[in-house]
Amino acid sequence: MKLRHALSAMVLATAALAAPVAGAPAAHADTLICDQYGTTTIGGKYVVMNNRWGSNAQQCINVTGNGFRIQTQQGSTSGGAPLSYPAIYVGCHYGNCSPGTNLPRQLGQIGSAPSSISYTYVGGSVFDASYDIWMDPTAKTTGVNQMELMIWLNRTGNVQPVGSRVGTTNIAGRGWEVWQGNNGGNDVVSYVAQSSTASMSFNVMDFVRDVDARTRVDNSWYLTSIQAGFEPWSGGVGLAVNSFSADVVPGSGGPGPGPGPSGSCSAIYHVDNAWQGGFTASVNLKNTGSSPLDNWTLNWTAPAGTQITSGWNATVTQSGQQVTAKAPAWAPALAPGASTSIGFQATGNSAGAPSGFTVGQSACTG
Repeated sequence: MKLRHALSAMVLATAALAAPVAGAPAAHADTLICDQYGTTTIGGKYVVMNNRWGSNAQQCINVTGNGFRIQTQQGSTSGGAPLSYPAIYVGCHYGNCSPGTNLPRQLGQIGSAPSSISYTYVGGSVFDASYDIWMDPTAKTTGVNQMELMIWLNRTGNVQPVGSRVGTTNIAGRGWEVWQGNNGGNDVVSYVAQSSTASMSFNVMDFVRDVDARTRVDNSWYLTSIQAGFEPWSGGVGLAVNSFSADVVPGSGGPGPGPGPSGSCSAIYHVDNAWQGGFTASVNLKNTGSSPLDNWTLNWTAPAGTQITSGWNATVTQSGQQVTAKAPAWAPALAPGASTSIGFQATGNSAGAPSGFTVGQSACTG
């Protein structure tokens, strides 16, 4: 009944793991789980798992009606993979699906995925506090998915995600370092909070949209689970998830641009403010077609030497000189004749102008 959590580590490592037995026992407040891969359910909706996948040393978690606390933590590691990933989740993980879940579900059929978390942190431990969100090209409920999205709300000690840092972005009103890599079994995109936080409420799909812009993930992929917990390397007794919630709301708000008809958009660029070494600018996107631009994505080529550091009114990301601005979750469609202003801050010389504005397969007029 061995679960596997993908590696978030200073040095990559692998572990061969088998699938757990499906069908967790009924929920009880203050249930102590010491079994290496033991699980239970709470609230008739979530699965809590001990998931001591990186070590055979004992770990016990005390499960309450709203979350869990690490009660016992033995063993430590100074590098490589973490000891474990005790977590709470909705969806399916190694054949164990949470009660009544509507996952797996295609990203293009998800309108939103609101989630919230509240953590308790303790000193003297080396850990990260993170979401672990899994996606796959198929509706897979067993084994390893092909894409792992991690959201680190806090980390202590010299630990880092899989891969390397590729930039920064602003999602859910916060700044994040973005890391990308592969742990030997799946791709990983990690978002590390630039300042730690003990609680957050957000739309998971905002992060999924950013992953879609950076990777091969698209509307046809499936969301299989939303998990939140801790990865301890040493210590950890007292770390707790006080509360957790996650819902997957059906709809059409998933990532991926819908190709608009020819001549369906206009994009006008304007520098709003400039200083030595940086500037803010905006792009006014207008739907000039006769049908809505659903889940629109505006693409353009930035001038050489320009690097976008943050954006607003859209999820703005950059890879090389290619920039992608995706519709915000709160306004995924642009009606005929309607317009929106996409703002961003960048480093570089404001004298250069971007080019090649497109929505889907359609070029936008100036």
